[in-house]
Amino acid sequence: MAVQRVGIVGYGEVGRIFAAGLKDAGVEWVGVWDLKLADPDQRSELQAVAAAQGVQTCASAAELCAQATLVISAVTASGTLAVAHDVAAHVQPDAFFLDLNSASPGTKQRAAGLVDAAGGRCVEAGVMTSVPPHGLRVPMLLGGLHAAELADQLRAWGMEVQVVSERIGVASATKMCRSVMIKGLEALVLESYATARHHGVEDAMIATLQETFPGIDWQQQGSYFFSRVAKHGQRRAEEMREAAHTVREAGFEPFMAEAIAGKHDWMAAQARAGHFDGLAPSPPWQEWADRLLAARGPGSKT
Repeated sequence: MAVQRVGIVGYGEVGRIFAAGLKDAGVEWVGVWDLKLADPDQRSELQAVAAAQGVQTCASAAELCAQATLVISAVTASGTLAVAHDVAAHVQPDAFFLDLNSASPGTKQRAAGLVDAAGGRCVEAGVMTSVPPHGLRVPMLLGGLHAAELADQLRAWGMEVQVVSERIGVASATKMCRSVMIKGLEALVLESYATARHHGVEDAMIATLQETFPGIDWQQQGSYFFSRVAKHGQRRAEEMREAAHTVREAGFEPFMAEAIAGKHDWMAAQARAGHFDGLAPSPPWQEWADRLLAARGPGSKT
C-alpha cells in the first residue's frame, strides 16, 4: 500500500515536528488528532500551529483514521494503550499503525494486538534519542511483521530507520534499557550538581568528572539535562515507569527505574510551581540549580 495520507495522534513536541517534516517531505495529506483539541482553552493554539504547517486538525480518532493509511501514535507513555484502543476501533483495513511511544515490550505487544486484530498493520518504533534537533531524521529502530515494508516508505521520506526484528518488543526493549541509562544520568546530574552547588564544590566535582570522562562536556551537558527535564519531566517520568515495567518483565525489581521516575516527577513539579519562571533562554545549569536551592523552605523536601 502506497502511503500518502498520514494521521498523527498527539500534537505535542514530537507530533508537531513529525507533521512539519512529513509535509516538507511531500506527503499529500497530514492530519492530527489530540485530546487537547476538545479543550476550548487549548484548541485555538493547536489549530493555529496546524494551519501554519498546512496540517488538518481532526475532531476524533474516527475522523483521522477514516483518512489515513498510516497512523502514527506520538503520545506520552501512559497513553499508549488508550490510543491503540481508539485506533483499533476505526483503523482502515491494512492501514499501518506506527507506535512511537516510549513503552515497555509488554505494553507495545498489547497495543499491537489490538490494532492487528482490527485489521491494521502495527509496527513499533524505538526512538533512540531526543527528536529535536534531528527532526524527522531521528534514529529509530523498527519491529513487527510489517516493519520492513513500512521502512521502505519511511526512508523515502528521509527518515533514519533500522528494522531489528519481526517481533514486537525488541525495538522497545532496546529503547527502554537505554532509557534507564540516559534518564538515570539526567537524574543523577540534577541531584549531584544541585547538591554540589549547595556545598560550593561544583567546580572541583565537575573537574573530576571531566578527568574521568573527558569525552563529555559536563558543564554543557548539565545545562542541557536541567533544561530538558524541567520542560519534559512529566513525560520522562511516564517513560521511566514503562522502563520499570520492562525491568519487571525481565524478572527484576526496578529499584533504579522507579527512583529515576520519582526524580523526573519532582523536577516537573518544580517547573509547575513556577520556580524556573523568568529564566533567560538556554541558561547555564547553575541558574537552574540556584532556583531549586532558593525554593527550599524550612523543613521542605523540595
